[in-house]
Amino acid sequence: MRLYRRLGHTDLSAVGETRAALREFLRYRRRPEETEVAELLLSELVTNALIHTRNGAVVTVTSAPARLRVEVRDFVTGQEPAPYVPNADDGTHGRGLLLVQSLADSWGVMTQALGKVVWFELNAGTA
Repeated sequence: MRLYRRLGHTDLSAVGETRAALREFLRYRRRPEETEVAELLLSELVTNALIHTRNGAVVTVTSAPARLRVEVRDFVTGQEPAPYVPNADDGTHGRGLLLVQSLADSWGVMTQALGKVVWFELNAGTA
């Protein structure tokens, strides 16, 4: 089963809408705890894509019995995201990829001819 969403580049309200779509998509496919983790990580990746690029993003979620894969594609070449530990003056910014790294069973970045895909996977029953 697959969920697909295209998001406009200035539409930060799409973050909440995409979370709600994911929640509904996973309602009968995953435990509530797994869905909560997936929502949090999706929010981080979508927010990063919309804030740091100017061409929108595409979200693809694939649900299989043993795993959930979430991909967020943007259309900006040459910007490799990397987790870093922000200093105390950064407030709440800069922690998104640290959350992904900490909570996902696996994650990564795939470069494309135009842009990149940042993805994470959650294995069934590990949340």
